[in-house]
Amino acid sequence: MQNVYIKAVSKFLPNQPVTNDQMESILGMVNGKPSRARSIVLRNNRIVQRFYALDENGNRTHNNAELTLEAIQNLLVKSGISQEEIDILSCGTSTPDQLLPSHASMVHGAWQKKSLEINSATGICTSGINAMKYGFMAISSGMAKNAICTGSERVSSWLRADKYNNEAEKLIELEQNPVIAFDKDFLRWMLSDGAGAMLLSDQPNEEGITLKINWIHGISYAHELETCMYAGATKDENGNLVSWSDSDPEKWLTESIFAIKQDIKLLDEQIIKKGTESIQKILKENNVKPEEIDHFLPHISSYYFHDRLNDGFINAGINIPLEKWFVNLENFGNIGSASIYLQLEALLYSGNLKKGEKILLSVPESGRFSYVYGLLEVV
Repeated sequence: MQNVYIKAVSKFLPNQPVTNDQMESILGMVNGKPSRARSIVLRNNRIVQRFYALDENGNRTHNNAELTLEAIQNLLVKSGISQEEIDILSCGTSTPDQLLPSHASMVHGAWQKKSLEINSATGICTSGINAMKYGFMAISSGMAKNAICTGSERVSSWLRADKYNNEAEKLIELEQNPVIAFDKDFLRWMLSDGAGAMLLSDQPNEEGITLKINWIHGISYAHELETCMYAGATKDENGNLVSWSDSDPEKWLTESIFAIKQDIKLLDEQIIKKGTESIQKILKENNVKPEEIDHFLPHISSYYFHDRLNDGFINAGINIPLEKWFVNLENFGNIGSASIYLQLEALLYSGNLKKGEKILLSVPESGRFSYVYGLLEVV
């Protein structure tokens, strides 16, 4: 198989950083009242700032395709490659601008330069690294020479108060407390907008360092566990999802069906357990010992899970010292599928990498609990 290299990584973050105190003024207050969950969630996730593709009045400044295109343009400048040399565009996101057509189609349409192969990876956080895997497989099989892979999210518009006000008004009519459920309110204070892009090639950089992709492997536990994070559906009493297309259109608003929701209890019970189980399996299958890892890049949604994940690893006999961990969640917020791109971009240009070092990428998603790992080598 052909070797595959990451030659460059870029990012794009819209507008100015949004501090914790500014969030609700931009996203708005549901039913005109401050969120009860906000301070609790922020205290646990320890995010200091994030980015929204919204102006100070909550109006859109970029859609998802535009965020992605900005990251791609930054990548072309950083790498020096021309658009004509790209064979494949592979894009991952949780929050496309529309149900159809695909996100990659919209990014390619905005790019408007040449015909090329496209791929759209769907899902939640793992969609970004799965987009990367598509490019990796295409080049390693000899079917392409260069690929641009992206991860992007434009979730802020999903989190605006006006998406929940109809539900609050319905609760008032029913003489109930007009507070949206914690499984919805929780995520309003976790998520952020942005995009990352990387250039994959069958040739390394002529100067400086390059990251060789040794492998990318994933594992899903959907056969064991019910859905934890979802949008465009509701859960019935048995834990099964009921699609928006099978729901009364009136409920689309009064039950905020399209809002992103997360089963916090299920998340707390399983995310560390399955994270530990999955890394044990992947490392064993690929004959990688924990002590061989020089840099560990785990995508985490909150610092609440940081030390718990480390404890889980240690209890399972996987000791990756915390000084080898590289997390920048506090600076950018949780950008879902783009987060691993921003982590890798920061590490790649930090000046701290040495040839021969190995980097382990770890991307979980709680949708129905799946995990993707990748091993890179500095060359």
